[in-house]
Amino acid sequence: MQLVAENLVLCRGGRTIIEGLSFRLEAGAALLLTGANGSGKTTLLRALAGFLKPAAGAIAVGNGADERELGELSHFVGHLDGIKAHLTVAENLAFWAAYLDGGDVAIALDAFALSGLADIPAGYLSAGQKRRLGLARLAVAARPLWLLDEPTVSLDAASVGLLVKTLEAHVGGGGLAVIATHVPLALADAREIRLGAAGDRK
Repeated sequence: MQLVAENLVLCRGGRTIIEGLSFRLEAGAALLLTGANGSGKTTLLRALAGFLKPAAGAIAVGNGADERELGELSHFVGHLDGIKAHLTVAENLAFWAAYLDGGDVAIALDAFALSGLADIPAGYLSAGQKRRLGLARLAVAARPLWLLDEPTVSLDAASVGLLVKTLEAHVGGGGLAVIATHVPLALADAREIRLGAAGDRK
């Protein structure tokens, strides 16, 4: 799969947030979006997920991505963890696996160090554990494009390491990841676009 953005103009609340942004990502690539609050990181992720229509420019997929829409090819994880408090950890992941036509719940539990909490109702989890559960659905998401908005919030260093390992496995298998982040992520060969200032793109 290939993801291409050409001369994007994105607006929010009648104000232009991003203007003239272009980039191309090939299969097996990760892109970090950095910049100050309000620079457009979340807005760009929402556009890539198909939630926001660009005011100008285009977002396209190619190279074997078939005729599916962006929303069918991507999995967006935002600020909310997207969990049901009355369901157990394992039941939450089973729901996402069924919804996303995804993978093995046991593998997802192990990937985010949640196996020992599998039978605990999600409402009893700490903030960090809830975040790990919210991110664990990536491991059952059969989608080539992962879009993550500040995924390290509430995570300790060990949990960030688990996230990075999962991301590396995804892109290593030919997937794509676009991650808005305020903290450095040790992803090998990840590109970076700094939003909010001309000439800051890498």
